[in-house]
Amino acid sequence: MDMKGSDSSLDSIISSFNTRITELQELVIGRNMYPASSITDLSAVDASLKAMELQVQAIKDRLREEIEAIPKAKKLIDASLRQQKKLQSIYSHVPSNLLDRLAASNLGSSRRMMSETPKQCTDFDNEKFEEEPAAPPPPLPPPKEKKGRAPPPLWFITVDELDSLSSYMRGRLTLEKVNAAISDMAMYAEANAHLIAAPKKKLAENIWEKALELRDIAMTEGVKGKYFFLETDIKGPSLKLDNTGKAILTVLRHLGRISEIRIGHHRVIILSKPQ
Repeated sequence: MDMKGSDSSLDSIISSFNTRITELQELVIGRNMYPASSITDLSAVDASLKAMELQVQAIKDRLREEIEAIPKAKKLIDASLRQQKKLQSIYSHVPSNLLDRLAASNLGSSRRMMSETPKQCTDFDNEKFEEEPAAPPPPLPPPKEKKGRAPPPLWFITVDELDSLSSYMRGRLTLEKVNAAISDMAMYAEANAHLIAAPKKKLAENIWEKALELRDIAMTEGVKGKYFFLETDIKGPSLKLDNTGKAILTVLRHLGRISEIRIGHHRVIILSKPQ
């Protein structure tokens, strides 16, 4: 807000107001000299003065409202800048392979919408030029809600968590490598959940045996109701059973993202919610 310009306008109005007061005083003197002819002029001056007083008061009220709004606007701008920095930080820490998967998913959805649109337009044109409108189709039944579990969560780690680790535990690990491994683990767990829920007729014989084994593990105390995968499921693309992969598993176990349990000859890794 240009406060100098507002002060200048206010001073100009007050000056004009004082000038009219001086004229009013002169007219009062003139009324005493010529009382019969001055009443109409004085009434007009009085009405003008009252109108000017209302305008001055309105300007003062508006200026006060604008001044009171300045701190609120500054707080809103500061909050917006903080939110923008937070979103930029989150975006910079999201693994690149996850961004590629999201972009591919959005592209597929856009293509499906574009392919359906011309068909709908053609159907509309055909119906438009029919001589007799066809009977309306029966109402469609409401879509059935898909039953099943939600996809496995992606509890990525933050810069502060990585920096809190000792140097010997952190080694050469980066935030992107660790979060990319978390994406891989969620993918393993989701694949196992699909196998557990799939009917036998949709699975090959060798896959069915693994599905039965996974079902037994899923019903074990400590695993039931949680997403999990086996050590033998670790096959990349980001997480592998090499020195880096073992270091990542150690870090994630220390940060509470995973827990481990041995069932039979399997090493079962369970996805855990950070505390």
